[in-house]
Amino acid sequence: MSRQQRQALDALLRSAPREETRPTPARQRASFAAAMTRPAPEGVATRRTALGGRPALDLEPAGAADRRRLLYFHGGGYLVGSPDTHAGLAGALAARAGLRATSVDYRLAPEHPFPAAVDDGLAAYRALLAGGADPRELVVAGDSAGGGLGIATLLAAREAGLPQPAAVVVFSPWVDLTLSGASMRAKEEADPIFSEADIRAYADLYVGAGDRSHPLASPVLADLSGLPPLLVQAGANEVLLDDAVRLAGRAGAADVAATLEIGPGLPHVYQHEHGRLDEADAALDRAARFLVGHLDAAVDPAEGSAEVVH
Repeated sequence: MSRQQRQALDALLRSAPREETRPTPARQRASFAAAMTRPAPEGVATRRTALGGRPALDLEPAGAADRRRLLYFHGGGYLVGSPDTHAGLAGALAARAGLRATSVDYRLAPEHPFPAAVDDGLAAYRALLAGGADPRELVVAGDSAGGGLGIATLLAAREAGLPQPAAVVVFSPWVDLTLSGASMRAKEEADPIFSEADIRAYADLYVGAGDRSHPLASPVLADLSGLPPLLVQAGANEVLLDDAVRLAGRAGAADVAATLEIGPGLPHVYQHEHGRLDEADAALDRAARFLVGHLDAAVDPAEGSAEVVH
């Protein structure tokens, strides 16, 4: 059944119409919202809020832990997407982990180019800490550009002298705006969603004439030392595959506990298909266990005291 699901998903993604001329950002946002929005799962309450000076969406599963928090960054190439479009994905992860999540509506390009999104990510993380959140009870997650933003946020937090959270999970992270990964070209035919030209267009709008190798724009090129335990999940059929592979490899080389999972025959952010694709549900289950496991490990149950886990 899973193979049939993968094939059906690939065919569906390839059937999506492509416009000959690139639409305006406003039109792209509307199209993305219409195609991708999934509501929060049943049993997950949502509430409009603000965090770090930006609008945000709280997602609270029934029976969620009181203090533990998940900070989520949605994908969309830094151009499209919102907490609303990703309420289904963020809520599905939060529900599995039993965590209250906050998804940040960070500023988008081209109106707000790099480093606006990173500034918003850092402000959100700083606000959680300033509000009394214990970093050992915080975890971070994101997909696609949101995965890259999650890593960049933690790098910015490290440089600001802030403590790291207990763990971070990223789905199909976009972490190289220089587009130097070999899969950017080698996987074009296998990828049912993106081409190299698509990814380059997003990078053009986000960074423009700026330095695309800046460590907060392309965190795969950064020194990753000091980051928390990292889980990276990606599909084999995506041009961003090498972003995921190199991120996990460079994190491991920097003495960060890093786990890489590559799903055969799967597209970019296949976790969006939870409830419709067996691999998506299994991946979210593993991601939730990873986050909860590291939250549990940050507290010594014998002593009742917390210790930072790297």
